[in-house]
Amino acid sequence: MTDYAHARKLMVDNQLRTSGITDRRVLAAMGEVPRETFVPPARQALAYIDEAHPLNATRKLGPPVPFAKLVQLAAIEHSDEVLDLGCATGYSAAIIGQLAAKVVAVEDEPGLASAALKNLAAVGVTNASVVVGPIATAGGEQGPFDVVVVEGTLTDVPQTLFDLLKVEGRLVAYVGPPGKVPVAHLFAKSGKGIAARADFDGRLPPLAKPQSDAFVF
Repeated sequence: MTDYAHARKLMVDNQLRTSGITDRRVLAAMGEVPRETFVPPARQALAYIDEAHPLNATRKLGPPVPFAKLVQLAAIEHSDEVLDLGCATGYSAAIIGQLAAKVVAVEDEPGLASAALKNLAAVGVTNASVVVGPIATAGGEQGPFDVVVVEGTLTDVPQTLFDLLKVEGRLVAYVGPPGKVPVAHLFAKSGKGIAARADFDGRLPPLAKPQSDAFVF
């Protein structure tokens, strides 16, 4: 039988710490949340390897390292309200829920959204809600948000996502054109507009079909 607690510790020590994850809160959250709950039963013994896990014919759960680096880049505070775009089976929302005051997790595939609700309840997350709808627009009625985390690589970030941010809010996403290595970006909103900072290379699996020409995964 797999010792999942030991596997989580190895993930934190051998994957996250060695990849530049230094935020103690991120390390603690990823060392606490049982990742195996969020992958299909046949993949549970492999839940902590640094690879994407197929969830259905089109979607995957991203590897731990690029996800953790993106969350660290967001610098989520205890008081933050966070929009998690593309939550899949809920793992990202469970991690973010350890860091933030509130999480609104958006998923456009009803089956994955249903699994996310079940999984979040199973691991005792009480500050996350799941909204079923288009990734580009769902959840906006509960905003604006302090942080938006995009759980998929983008070719560009549409203005509609920046509109979901509070002033002084921030959005994190992997961004890059097809055929190029994506780069993690931090977008910060001020009264004067959006400032962007490119940080490090990496990628998360693409989400489902694009919602519009301006919102392409």
